[in-house]
Amino acid sequence: MKNRVLIIAEAGVNHNGDITLAKKLIDAAADAGVDYVKFQTFNSKKLVSKSAQKADYQKQNTNDEVESQLKMLQKLELSKNDHLILIDYCKTKNIKFLSTAFDLDSIDFLEELKIDLWKVPSGEITNLPYLRKLGGLGKPVIISTGMAEMSEIEDAINVVTSSGTDIKDITVLHCNTEYPTPMQDVNLTAMNTIKDVFKVPIGYSDHTLGIEIPIAAVALGATVIEKHFTLDNSMDGPDHKASLEPQELKKMVTAIRNIEQAMGNGIKVPSPSETKNKPIARKSIVANREILKGEIFDEKNLTIKRPGTGISPMKWDKVIGSRAKKDYKADDLI
Repeated sequence: MKNRVLIIAEAGVNHNGDITLAKKLIDAAADAGVDYVKFQTFNSKKLVSKSAQKADYQKQNTNDEVESQLKMLQKLELSKNDHLILIDYCKTKNIKFLSTAFDLDSIDFLEELKIDLWKVPSGEITNLPYLRKLGGLGKPVIISTGMAEMSEIEDAINVVTSSGTDIKDITVLHCNTEYPTPMQDVNLTAMNTIKDVFKVPIGYSDHTLGIEIPIAAVALGATVIEKHFTLDNSMDGPDHKASLEPQELKKMVTAIRNIEQAMGNGIKVPSPSETKNKPIARKSIVANREILKGEIFDEKNLTIKRPGTGISPMKWDKVIGSRAKKDYKADDLI
């Protein structure tokens, strides 16, 4: 489909560091019919300092306010061999593998794996060396913009393009980096502000509860949708509670594919499916009572009823005042 929305199921770190669980997430994503299943590639020690604290939502979702962000992330790393296993497993499930790099070495590693698409997470949108390195690869780039000002989005696009990536290969995702995002903070129409200002394809990376907002984003013109998912919301971990469970993910994909078809080409004409209903639903000018040949049609002896196979009521003024050329019974089409 020319207007097919790219759907990325964000497994992220919801595998909890368990390769078996990661495979089950791939199973669920493939079953839902998404285009990509996405993980996260990072070296914890290169990503965060020892003193970095967890976000409030991470403290709540892990039920641990004392544990550092570093300690939390170390339990969620995927090894290089894990990546190879997961890529091969994705091939058996006919789903594309994707991962977000969170440091320069991880970019190098994923480039070795020949991934065909790059995803800039919201936290790296102000990371100049990261953007410059990624832009220099010249592959399609998706940029998430959680927490970003318009000026920061502009700076990021300029860095990526000046480093070697064509602007036509950049898609910008509106995003809010709170897990879950309160509905009043979604500001969904900002997605189209991004499109209008930067003249780039747009999409939406969603952290709200439920599936309504990504569906609405597609109706507003999103070309890419990214959504976290998990096998079970009750599992321990930072992102499970703000993620869809497998059946919800499947419902979201179905809804998005329906919206794609429903968008159409924007030209208002009767559709093939409804044309047959014209004569049934529309009306014609009919005799309101018996009318004799030569009698003048007026508002008393004429009325308007279904079916629509006779003279259109839009010609009412032309018919009124003319003479009947034959006899009519009540309800006869004129």
